[in-house]
Amino acid sequence: MFSNLRRAVRRGYRRAVDLSHPARSPLGSAVVNCLVYRDGVRQEDCSEVEEALYRVRKTGDGFVWIGLHEPEQSELAGLAELFGLHPLAVEDAVHAHQRPKVERYGDTLFSVFKTVRYVEHEELTATSEVVETGELMAFTGQDFVITIRHGGRGTLGPVREELESAPDQLLKGPAAVLHAIADHVVDDYMAVTDAVQNDIDAVETAVFSENGGRGDAGRIYQLKRELLELRRAVAPLGRPLEQLATQPIPAIPPEIRAYFRDVADHVTRATDQIGAYDNLLDSILQAHLAQVTVAQNEDMRKITAWAAIVAVPTMVCGVYGMNFDHMPELHWTYGYPLVLGVMVLACFIIHRGFRRNGWL
Repeated sequence: MFSNLRRAVRRGYRRAVDLSHPARSPLGSAVVNCLVYRDGVRQEDCSEVEEALYRVRKTGDGFVWIGLHEPEQSELAGLAELFGLHPLAVEDAVHAHQRPKVERYGDTLFSVFKTVRYVEHEELTATSEVVETGELMAFTGQDFVITIRHGGRGTLGPVREELESAPDQLLKGPAAVLHAIADHVVDDYMAVTDAVQNDIDAVETAVFSENGGRGDAGRIYQLKRELLELRRAVAPLGRPLEQLATQPIPAIPPEIRAYFRDVADHVTRATDQIGAYDNLLDSILQAHLAQVTVAQNEDMRKITAWAAIVAVPTMVCGVYGMNFDHMPELHWTYGYPLVLGVMVLACFIIHRGFRRNGWL
């Protein structure tokens, strides 16, 4: 079996892929880096991926880590052939917009993570973008890791630096890299979730303030939409991480499973927190709608009260505007002032009654 693999690698070695010259590489400009790790220590950067893989498999020690950013189908085809990646997983990696998942193809794991970032803003509006998402995918084998990033977020530079500062962890192989990626992504979930809480607190304060505006409904709906986007990134990842933590998978050594169990616990906590935020926003929205209804009722009572007050002089003026010859006090000198006085007195009595009952 190993001899067949060696012959396959040697056949690929004749078609060297020079990653230092993207214009001449079938991988194109999508390549971010190509690194070799051995004994938990970073070796030289691999300008020829086939040669690096050949050396790793020849010695039976170490692994290759290749990073790509938004590759095309043609750019990924060379790696897919060299590492034996499944066509369905390759297609998902190219087209992106995948649900977070972990799929097993033989001895290779294909993982999809949704990366998130909190978008800073001075004030939350009905059109504010709060959560920005991207995608991060990883092919993990016995001696290789291929990471593919879509979108402007999810750079793995900090993850690589953190791993390189812990050689004992890198000694565990590609599974340790997969765990570090998952842990990094989930840490971003927690950070974004905490940041969203500040927006929820601001909306809640505005709704229950004395001068709470009626335009708060748009901000609440926008925040709920952004929270739904965050839930779509976080919630589906719980089950795949549980599988990595509990099920025997060749690509995941037993000593790594405990690390994935810790990450799965963090995902569960983030999911519960997002659910609590969503319920809280529902309560805030219901309270806001109730406040709007009360305010509208108060406005209607004021309008009704003033309409009743205006109805008195309107009625009196309507009667005297009929131009009949025989009307009370029509030819009396003080008739006009008397009628005005009666209208003012009636309006005053009605206004006082409405004020006493809280309508005005």
